[in-house]
Amino acid sequence: MAGPASSYDVAVIGLGAMGAATLYQLAKRGVKAIGIDRFRPPHDRGSTHGETRITRQAIGEGAAYVPLALRSNEIWQELEEATGESLLNQNGCLIIGRLGEGSSGPIRKSFLATTLTAAKTYGIPHEVLDAAEIRYRYPQFTPQDGEVGYFEPGGGYLSPERCVAAHLTRAKDLGASIQLGTKVLSAAPIGGGVRIVTDQGEILASQVIVSAGAWAPALLGAPFDRLLSPSRQVMHWFTVKEDMALLWARSPVFIWAPGSDPRDVFYGFPSLPGSSAIKTAGEQYDEGTAPDLVERFIDPAESQAMYDMHLAGRVRGIRTNAVKAVTCLYTITPDSHFLIDRHPENERILVVSPCSGHGFKHSAAIGEAAAQIVTEGRSGTDLSTFALSRFEPSIALS
Repeated sequence: MAGPASSYDVAVIGLGAMGAATLYQLAKRGVKAIGIDRFRPPHDRGSTHGETRITRQAIGEGAAYVPLALRSNEIWQELEEATGESLLNQNGCLIIGRLGEGSSGPIRKSFLATTLTAAKTYGIPHEVLDAAEIRYRYPQFTPQDGEVGYFEPGGGYLSPERCVAAHLTRAKDLGASIQLGTKVLSAAPIGGGVRIVTDQGEILASQVIVSAGAWAPALLGAPFDRLLSPSRQVMHWFTVKEDMALLWARSPVFIWAPGSDPRDVFYGFPSLPGSSAIKTAGEQYDEGTAPDLVERFIDPAESQAMYDMHLAGRVRGIRTNAVKAVTCLYTITPDSHFLIDRHPENERILVVSPCSGHGFKHSAAIGEAAAQIVTEGRSGTDLSTFALSRFEPSIALS
């Protein structure tokens, strides 16, 4: 017979980028908190893996993200000092595209122009390069005449597995409880709190933060099951040719938005020490999936298509065959912006993100904001852009 349910001030469901950051911030404030995950993070089943994630300061998805990105960088550096881990690598970020053009999708609309505006507004150091200057400085890239580059020296990449591990290590050191390998079946109000039913027993909490990524729609139900759409993404690693190995080792991260179709956008990273390969990926939003049913097998034809559609004629010094490819999950909202708000039927449940595929760089600050909301009643960062209320007309019609 099961014993009495354990009781906590706050329970965090899902310990990926957002959940791990939130648990750390709660523990830092002395909150009696527990983090729950169905796997054993860091893991490769969700959205928080793959060696690298781009970080930028001027954010092309909208000005509302800039304070989160800047604050996150401060927290990553704080974590580095506390753990001795290398998390943030500011090797520069190069965005290539055409001014005046942007993808037709909301996530990338006027991406390059919005990035430039944000950099000017927030005083973020940057340069604007023409195609000839890009080719001169970075011979691995071959932009067409008329394309321009935005270079941000403070951009770079994060190491996602290390970041999650560092957050969880510090959370545990500061007194948080962590329960892994545990599937949450439901979270429902009971008295003055929330009862969480898991496959390992029950947990009681005064408040709950759901940061379960692709598993959030099924757990939360309406209206989130209509607003959050998991999709399968694929990351590819291509071998670097020996004569350009040094160039790729010293390369900035890059984002290429060559046209008006959001499917044209792709991005990549330098060759990491010992890898002899670069990681690169595109994005797809057309086909949904379920997190427990996603196809993990990657046909070599998918990597070949990545090379043919995106890399050929744009980057130099890599071979055409991928040496590795892995899947990743995005959980996308209708407008591709974050969703951070209270559950409309239970004020004690705070839904954190999902992040539509562009959230990792902001996750440290989102964790801080979530902790502030449940402990102080409001966050120190303006999160109104990410409120559920923006979808109310569509919710009413669905």
